Amino acid sequence: QVQLVESGGGLVQAGGSLRLSCVASRSIFSIAAMGWYRQVPGNQRELVATITSRGATNYADSVKGRFTISRDNAKNTMYLHMNSLETEDTAVYYCRADISSYFTYWGQGTQVTVSS
Repeated sequence: QVQLVESGGGLVQAGGSLRLSCVASRSIFSIAAMGWYRQVPGNQRELVATITSRGATNYADSVKGRFTISRDNAKNTMYLHMNSLETEDTAVYYCRADISSYFTYWGQGTQVTVSS
């Protein structure tokens, strides 16, 4: 069992930057994979970026070069640095942790709104 709490969302203008944080209720050192996903009402939740315990990262093509995912095990926190934000990035962003093939945990989400 792990609780995930996202923060850092808000309203920004296109071209701006924002940093999202996901704080876990326990150590994330042994969590094999964590990631950020986003969802627009009426759409499927989509992958934004993932990071493994070894630091390997993967990004959706739409955010590659603009977003950076990272994790700080000492702080039990995962981050998503978002630069050059576009209106298409507007969505609710969710933190996800895969403990095993049977246990996946989600945060409550944080709203990111990018205005033109």
